Amino acid sequence: MDLLKAIQKEHSKAQCEKIVRYVGGDKTRFAELMQLFLKGDYRVTQRAGWPLSICVEKHPELITPYFKQLLPLLKKPDVHIAVVRNTVRLLQFVAIPKTYHGELMNTCFEFVADPQTAPAVKASALTILENLSVLYPDIKPELKLIIEERWPYESAAFHTRARKILKRMI
Repeated sequence: MDLLKAIQKEHSKAQCEKIVRYVGGDKTRFAELMQLFLKGDYRVTQRAGWPLSICVEKHPELITPYFKQLLPLLKKPDVHIAVVRNTVRLLQFVAIPKTYHGELMNTCFEFVADPQTAPAVKASALTILENLSVLYPDIKPELKLIIEERWPYESAAFHTRARKILKRMI
């Protein structure tokens, strides 16, 4: 399969599933998909993100060599929202190297606090923060506080995710 052509062909759930099946747990195929995500044009990057995040959910070890390239995308001012959304989505499912914990915690708290952040990004950021709170229990009060502060202004996606997190924190 030519991944670029497959991504350009259409943006649908069926096409995404085909790409995920093709890549599977294969490091070489994943590397090709990752390069399209990191270096493709606007449309390719946007479309590569969905299958990429599902591949990582199924095979979390595949993302390990790419943290250094991936995490700066979260702070890049001109990056497409699909890149941010799929990056934080996939980060929910992986063990993040310790080197990146502080920076990622700060970024996730910023996402949750920012009224302009997309609901899906906020929901994933909450999960990342919950995951990191296992290693850093000192952030739990801050996580609880930011959830409570943002609650009146947030979407159903935020409420659903936040409610589950608060329940597990008790």
